[in-house]
Amino acid sequence: MLHARTILGAVLIAMVTIPVVIVASSGQAETESPSSPRAKAAARNARDRLEKTLSKRNLSFGDEVFVRIFKEEAELELWMRADDEETFQLFKTYPVCAMSGALGPKEKEGDGQAPEGFYFVGPQALNPQSKYHLSFNIGYPNAYDRSLGRTGKLIMVHGDCVSIGCFAMTDERIEEIYSLGEAALSNGQKFFRVHVFPFRMTKKNMKRHARSPWSTFWANLKDGYDWFETRHVPPDVSVDDGKYVFDR
Repeated sequence: MLHARTILGAVLIAMVTIPVVIVASSGQAETESPSSPRAKAAARNARDRLEKTLSKRNLSFGDEVFVRIFKEEAELELWMRADDEETFQLFKTYPVCAMSGALGPKEKEGDGQAPEGFYFVGPQALNPQSKYHLSFNIGYPNAYDRSLGRTGKLIMVHGDCVSIGCFAMTDERIEEIYSLGEAALSNGQKFFRVHVFPFRMTKKNMKRHARSPWSTFWANLKDGYDWFETRHVPPDVSVDDGKYVFDR
């Protein structure tokens, strides 16, 4: 078991042609984020805590966001891009309080695994009335997952510190992550990307895990990881011949 204490609204997958391009819906009914008194209070709390730090970084609520999660390190990175910038900057790294399963992707409903791959969060994926304070659905299974027959649903980043297959952040941390994501979506970002990796995909870590049965899959994930590491702009992601393909 992989636990952080010890150690991606709606998504539409376009499957019209091959390669399959993973995109988010732009439907009119999905352009507004759901809200609640809880989410509004959380946004006020997050602004009080973050506005000074954001200002020092030339950032503000409503700027674009991008999320990366590393399972082995139990960390969630929140990246942001100011309106006048071309690249994203790392704003904050949050400890993941709890997650379940081992390194490797989610394959089926009920296996207790957290996914690995490239996902999207649109406005309707936000849940301002979650029983875990606040949450958003990362969009598993995506086109790649479905091409392999993987099953499951409702994989969330949420509050509290208990989880089976999701990423639990604590209530205070999810208030910040959720509020920055919601502000970006409300300000015109159609979706924000959530990239989930088994570990930081350095050469050293890849060598350490070279004998894993998931090594080929992880080598494909590393292509997307390296794309962002060198450009600080997330790639467009498609699926071709059973592999993720990256382009911009």
